[in-house]
Amino acid sequence: MEILKVEGVNKSFGGLKALNEVNLSVEQGNVHAIIGPNGAGKSTLLNCFVGRLTPDTGTVTFMGKNLIGIKPHEINQAGVSRVFQTPEIFGDLSILDNVVIPALASSDGSFTFNAWRGVRKRAEIQEKAESILEDIGLAEKKDVLAASLSRGDKRRLELAMCLVQDPKLVLLDEPTAGMSRADTNNTIDLLKRIGERGITKIVIEHDMHVVFSLANKVSVLAQGTVIVEGKPEDIKGDPRVQEAYLGGAHI
Repeated sequence: MEILKVEGVNKSFGGLKALNEVNLSVEQGNVHAIIGPNGAGKSTLLNCFVGRLTPDTGTVTFMGKNLIGIKPHEINQAGVSRVFQTPEIFGDLSILDNVVIPALASSDGSFTFNAWRGVRKRAEIQEKAESILEDIGLAEKKDVLAASLSRGDKRRLELAMCLVQDPKLVLLDEPTAGMSRADTNNTIDLLKRIGERGITKIVIEHDMHVVFSLANKVSVLAQGTVIVEGKPEDIKGDPRVQEAYLGGAHI
């Protein structure tokens, strides 16, 4: 079943065409990787999915609803969460509070009008947050300030901040960037466990070890255009992909 469909998306910045007639389809429950050299338009495409950018033309349809023109927080509340290249966390708050805040933000807001219901809702959300921290291995650090975490743990925290919102689709922009190989492998294992929840994921990643460990399908962007799409094993040896990366260097 298709959860996200992108048709004819174009985006230009001045005279630079960042996205050129991009088309892709993401199946529910899959891990769909988007790869390509630097400047290919990958992060620009994700920004079009979450409302940070508006395409010049084209449509982005999530579960049958066109996302173009929808505000970012409304897209988030519809079930789309994003993990950024640089972890976006509240460094001066505890790990637990970092997970509680997005859960409150994604709710209907009724806790602000009914004090007793607000207390009850906060307790329910905190219990849920603690459960998710247990799942990702950060429960023992829940009272630690987020700023003190390693990069790998900050990435895991940001994933927890996504998961507490019960997303249907998670967008991961280079989730292992700057990590050691050990942290990268731990992140791969974590993302596989998340996959067991049935959450669909779109992953932008330069590390091909990550891509081939996780992805069901790969789309290759070059100069703002999808040049190849298919299963990871088919993509790996495609000469068009080799050409896109450093003029033919093996990826």
